[in-house]
Amino acid sequence: MADKTGNAFDLQIFLRLMSFAKRYKLNFFIATASTILLSLVSLLNPYLIKETVDTYITQKDSNGLLINIVFMFAVLLIEVLLRFAFIYYANWVGQHIIKDIRAKIFRHILQFKMSYFDTNSVGKLVTRVVSDIETIAAFFSAGVFTIVSDVLQMFTVAALMFYFDWRLALIALAVLPILIYATSIFQKAIKATFQEVRNQVANLNGFVQERVTGMKIVQLFNRENIEYKKFKEINNKHKEAHVKTIWYFSIFFPIAEILSSIGIGLIVWYGSKQVIGGSVPGLGTVMAFVQMAQMLFRPLRQIADKFNQLQMGIVSGQRVFKVIDTQSSIVKNGTIKATDLKGDIRFKDVRFSYLKNEEVLKGISFDVKSGQTIAIVGATGAGKSTIINLINRFYEIDSGLICIDNILLKEYALESLRNQVAVVLQDVFLFSDSILNNITLKNNLISQQEVEKAAKQIGIHNFIMTLPGGYQYNVKERGVMLSSGQRQLIAFLRAYVSKPSILILDEATSSVDAHAEKMIQHATETITKGRTSIVIAHRLATIKQADKIIVMDNGFIVEEGTHKDLLEKPQGYYKNLYDKQFSEEN
Repeated sequence: MADKTGNAFDLQIFLRLMSFAKRYKLNFFIATASTILLSLVSLLNPYLIKETVDTYITQKDSNGLLINIVFMFAVLLIEVLLRFAFIYYANWVGQHIIKDIRAKIFRHILQFKMSYFDTNSVGKLVTRVVSDIETIAAFFSAGVFTIVSDVLQMFTVAALMFYFDWRLALIALAVLPILIYATSIFQKAIKATFQEVRNQVANLNGFVQERVTGMKIVQLFNRENIEYKKFKEINNKHKEAHVKTIWYFSIFFPIAEILSSIGIGLIVWYGSKQVIGGSVPGLGTVMAFVQMAQMLFRPLRQIADKFNQLQMGIVSGQRVFKVIDTQSSIVKNGTIKATDLKGDIRFKDVRFSYLKNEEVLKGISFDVKSGQTIAIVGATGAGKSTIINLINRFYEIDSGLICIDNILLKEYALESLRNQVAVVLQDVFLFSDSILNNITLKNNLISQQEVEKAAKQIGIHNFIMTLPGGYQYNVKERGVMLSSGQRQLIAFLRAYVSKPSILILDEATSSVDAHAEKMIQHATETITKGRTSIVIAHRLATIKQADKIIVMDNGFIVEEGTHKDLLEKPQGYYKNLYDKQFSEEN
């Protein structure tokens, strides 16, 4: 969906936003009805003022004056009640709609392929889900309903003016064409500036999110001053975008105010002359016209601000719908439930590329039998971790076949497939929550008793109990309260309690101390027993007992065999890798 910054109003986006109100027809109707009635009831005030002055004060009718004042009080009370209904229900509808839109966009983001997150900033997505959608709430509460009320009030006020006196009405409306023209220019100018504001907000959020997340790297490499300068540049662009909107407002509102004052001045001048000359029934008519002129010009001045809210909602809606309309989900045509898999895995002539024409896997084929533990080794970039991504269907292959238990991977229901495959990654991600919730991921089917039993089996229960609160210990954001080895052990337990048919360990013993590595080795032996396991490792000493070792280089499988068989090849890739690593460690 292209951004239409040149248009003052995007009807397509407007109608799409309004479609979300269908679920809340009653409350939407109450909000709309109250704003319409409010605009109509407000017309009674100038009429009652006219009657008060021309009929009761002029003729010194105290009883009639008292009755009229009671009417004015009743009208005021009705206005208060209608305004309450309008404010409450307009905001109620807005909040419920943004709740639905936020749920829709977040649900959609959860289905995206990993490739989408490879190329899109997390900070910008956060902006879409949070601040852009908050702006859409103002689209309903301070935009649509208020504009409807203001426009209706302007037309009814103009009609009442002509009913009272057509000459004074023409005088009052004399400056209206100029004000409407100025308003239209303002709307067109402000649309582009608000688009720029939202872009700069997203850039600022993305920059701050990345730097705060990577603060350790920033400080480790003394990048504070450099990053601060970059932040100042982005922050300045953000300021300039806002200042541009302020510039337009600072021009428009004084012009609107001057034109409104001129209109009222003309009414007072011409009306007073007519009263003196006897052409107008009385002073009350002139006073009513002054009030009606304010009721006419005030909405027109404010309608620009309300249209501002409408425009911001349209722009934000445009950006939110762009994410919702993005087709980046794995195709879920599979119908076969992946339950109690044996764990036979087959890759046949699999080719894959993250970027077009840049293949990472170049026609690889291998088989893993049920219950086997195979290891995949090779230099960085050889394609080892890509295999993990493909087994979980995070990405779609370019060509070839991947089968589990002789059934094509894409024929399995995606959710059930991923329930049967557990992965322990090198870079373990933990949520800011308790250890227990990080292990079960709030799966109600896994009890704390099961978790503790599993922790004892793989030998990490004692470690968890040394922490304050044990299983209820909060690891904070990304698990910063734990060491890398401790996070790795939590990841092992998370994988173990899910009772997977297939287990994948990606560099699980890298970057840990000797004590943690010993615990991880014990955990590895426990959780791989009796299930198909794929181990990716740089440290070759950890995979000696694997049933088969697959050696990869530059997207190809260059060797296969057991540890013993591969070492017997004099100039073999694995033997050279092993000898080099062994000599370095000694």
